[in-house]
Amino acid sequence: MTMFDKIKPIVLTVLICAATLLRTAPADAAPLETLTVAGGCFWCVEADFEKVPGVAEVVSGFTGGQVADPSYKQVTAGGTGHYEAVQISFDPSIVTREKLLEMFLRSVDPTDASGQFCDRGDSYRTAIFVSDPGQKASAEAIKTEAQAELGKTIVTPILSEGPFFPADESHQDYYKSAKIILTRFGPKRRSEAYKLYRSACGRDERVRALWGASAPFAGS
Repeated sequence: MTMFDKIKPIVLTVLICAATLLRTAPADAAPLETLTVAGGCFWCVEADFEKVPGVAEVVSGFTGGQVADPSYKQVTAGGTGHYEAVQISFDPSIVTREKLLEMFLRSVDPTDASGQFCDRGDSYRTAIFVSDPGQKASAEAIKTEAQAELGKTIVTPILSEGPFFPADESHQDYYKSAKIILTRFGPKRRSEAYKLYRSACGRDERVRALWGASAPFAGS
């Protein structure tokens, strides 16, 4: 018996094991992509989209203005040019950019050019941000489709993406924070204060009135 004959069974076993591992190993996860949108109060948009399968993270912040790394107080006071916005990180193999945009337009009042619901002013306007011509064309097609469904003019602009500045930690995951704060309703957890704010602001009622069964988050 030659040396090759002696090691042949070992070589075959190794090859079979390697082939089995390759067949059973999970495919590499698709790299995450990001989508930036402005839909009024960023607490609400963050709370909505973190429920979507395929969304890995939603960060509240500011974009579209001239001031670098602005504070929440600066933006809401006006004059910075920024929108309250969110940056959505998502797995495109699970949920597409197009699907997220369809959901976004149906989760806001895209007919309002002066703010959203009880929040008025430039920082609360809606917008979609894109980084290349392909994204712009896709967003325009989705906007046209939504406008036809709604039967009203959608004023949400499609803008070139610029720097995104995350808001400070107190504004991240506000809707599920257990920290106690003082509100006009008395001491409340942030999560409770968020629910009271959302209800009082009339967000879900207006979205349901506009979109009916197409509204993906109203009342969730």
